[in-house]
Amino acid sequence: MSHGYGPKERDDDESIRVIGRAVELGIDLFDTADAYGPFSNERLLGRALAAHRDQVRIATKCGLVARPDGRFGRNGRPDYLRSACEGSLRRLGVEAIDLYQLHRVDPAVPLAESWGALSDLVSEGKVRRLGISHATREELEQVHSIFPITAVQYELSVWVTHSLDDILPWARKNGVGFLAFAPIGRGYLSGRLEHDQLEADDSRKRDPRFASDAMRTNHAIVQGLRKVAARHGATPAQVAIAWTLTRGDNVVPIPGTRHLRWLEENAAAVDLRLTEEDLHDIDNLPAATGEMIWDRTRFATSEVPEMTRG
Repeated sequence: MSHGYGPKERDDDESIRVIGRAVELGIDLFDTADAYGPFSNERLLGRALAAHRDQVRIATKCGLVARPDGRFGRNGRPDYLRSACEGSLRRLGVEAIDLYQLHRVDPAVPLAESWGALSDLVSEGKVRRLGISHATREELEQVHSIFPITAVQYELSVWVTHSLDDILPWARKNGVGFLAFAPIGRGYLSGRLEHDQLEADDSRKRDPRFASDAMRTNHAIVQGLRKVAARHGATPAQVAIAWTLTRGDNVVPIPGTRHLRWLEENAAAVDLRLTEEDLHDIDNLPAATGEMIWDRTRFATSEVPEMTRG
């Protein structure tokens, strides 16, 4: 709604209507980050959920900072994380953050120091639970021994499955929730997205998986989802979300959208029950073409203390 995709299409008033409708549909977890905008998405969510705070949980993140060149860096210093939390509390308009997540591990700061600072925020009542995004299994084990992780967050979808090998089993074993972001493949798995539809400032323009040749090759994945969807009178996006839900009771997909139509379509995926035949067909779809860039190596270490303003 505030970051990454098609900036010309952003409409805060429409986004607030979408969030309100999500609450009506029973959706009660909303995920954001101070880096989205930066800052503007937290303000938007704070406005939209002000009248629904007793019905919802808000998850936000810290430690990933926008740089003047449009890229991101990391800052896991305890003093920075503390100031980032204060900023998020103010923008969200809440007394405590339900789930506060370390957006990325900063290799320049001992992880125990970053996590210890976050656990202090829990002790102070400013944060209720802690989570972490895109950490290695070893890093998860380290921080979980210091203060319990409530949820981890990784990309998980029909075309991004690497976390199934070690992260998801670890989370299941340790009773940790798994927030699966981009379950519709940043829109591609809906079957409605073409390369020439992306605006110049759309972050997907820089992603090899969204290059025109790769998108044409990956069309076979969408066709496979269409085949499964046809059996149920559903859409490829609903099948993609339903597949994510089959990965485990601790897996919570968090698809994003700016439009009421797609919100209602996404929410209806919870009622779609995939059969063994469906799962077999999905598991045998071709691997995606194009290396994804949304991993740990994409973000350099960076200190941008002025980003705590706002």
